[in-house]
Amino acid sequence: MLSPTWERSKAQTEHGAAEGHGGERGTVCALEMEMTSRSLAGDSKVLDYVNCDGLISRNVSGDSSEVSVPLSLPGKRTTMEGVDLYRLRDRKVLLEDKKRLCALALGTALLGILLMIIHAEICPYVYKPGTNIALIINCSISLSTGCLIILIIAFHYKDIRLFINDHNQVDWRIALTSHRVLVITVELLVCSIHPIGTYWKVGLHVNSSSPAPLCDYSHHNSALLDMELLLSVLMFLRLYLVHRAILLHSKVLLSASYRSIGSLNNINFTFRFVLKVLMNKHPARTLLVFILFFWLTASWMLTLCERQTNKSTGHIDTSLWLIAITFLTVGYGDVAPTTSCGKVVCLFTGVMGVACTAMLVAVVTKKLVLNKGEKHVHFFMLDIQISKRIRHAAANVLRECWLLHRTNLTKGNRGEHRRHQRCLLEAIRVFRHLRFKQRQLRDYVSEMVDLPKMQMIMCDLSANWNNSYRELEQRILSMEQKLDELSRCFQQTSEMLSQVLRHHKPEIR
Repeated sequence: MLSPTWERSKAQTEHGAAEGHGGERGTVCALEMEMTSRSLAGDSKVLDYVNCDGLISRNVSGDSSEVSVPLSLPGKRTTMEGVDLYRLRDRKVLLEDKKRLCALALGTALLGILLMIIHAEICPYVYKPGTNIALIINCSISLSTGCLIILIIAFHYKDIRLFINDHNQVDWRIALTSHRVLVITVELLVCSIHPIGTYWKVGLHVNSSSPAPLCDYSHHNSALLDMELLLSVLMFLRLYLVHRAILLHSKVLLSASYRSIGSLNNINFTFRFVLKVLMNKHPARTLLVFILFFWLTASWMLTLCERQTNKSTGHIDTSLWLIAITFLTVGYGDVAPTTSCGKVVCLFTGVMGVACTAMLVAVVTKKLVLNKGEKHVHFFMLDIQISKRIRHAAANVLRECWLLHRTNLTKGNRGEHRRHQRCLLEAIRVFRHLRFKQRQLRDYVSEMVDLPKMQMIMCDLSANWNNSYRELEQRILSMEQKLDELSRCFQQTSEMLSQVLRHHKPEIR
């Protein structure tokens, strides 16, 4: 069953062909090829096909309904709904591509870091003179670095296309701002860092049987070794991709309700917002994962930096201990770094330890604080207990007054009289102290009144006032009507009296 839109478009096409517009059909076929090339490959949910009548028919799997959108051709109008549908579809596809590219880039970066760690750990035990294992591993690291650079470029290409789609197909040069160009350049520089000392070694000593510079700690060229260590440590800068992956794969960004409410409240969905959401939902889990990951990473970096000194800090167990006491800002002084790289790592560890300790204190404080209902129950029970103590204190005051009065009447021992006076003064002091505590407690409870509760109370009061005002207005209107009726009655009565007096006046004469 053909749709009416398809039939009307077909009739228009046949009418245009009858008038001799032969070039129009060629334009349609060209647009058909263009739209076919832009369609999604492998999309099982949406199937778009272009016919030669200038229509794009969209068929959704599981639904027999079709949506026909006319192409932009001379003599044919393109509806805004069809354009918006294609823009939304392209935006969804671009977001999925960004997520996929970011995940692949993070996996490639972690693979390169893992190969670097393997190269640094096994070289003192596996590499032998004349072997090419170091060269093979370094080639693998370089290959992963090249793949990572390609993925970063593809990610920013998708980002620019998404910007063009969001801003109604503007020129791509507008998206290349100075800030974006700077960010892309810095990312490419960071991702291109990897150890290349093995290539220098092969290039300088073609027939040499010595191992790679990272493994040769007694090599006379210390500058080459330091450069190799520095490049290996700086490879951890690739972990900046973690925050991008968390942002693009978070439920906050994927949820349409989050995005709608956030756009209404001018909220930017950045990594900072996602991190705040994670810290509010899972604070202990998030801090634990970060602290463990940072502890292991910083310990291995310190081991790599101190390995050339042949001291205890070059072992992983000592590095784990040193990083732990530095992170907790204890610093026993039994172990200390000797190289500049190790000192920088320990300094950064101390700064991160202070920040994580502050966040840990905030999380523990939040867990220990009573919630709203618990506070209300606790302060209610405190108020009941203080009220009981006040009653007992008041009873003690009355009792001591009676005992003092009885002592005055009997004129007994003066020591007993002074004892009752002291007891009376103490009972008065306890009574005043309890009253002061009750006042403080009620002042604190009054400060805890919920703003929504106060708002509801004020809304109820304003509604009652409005109802009273309307009732008062109705009563005033009814009184005015009654007064008008009374005035009319008085006027009619006066007229009737005047007429009666006119009729009876001649008779009286």
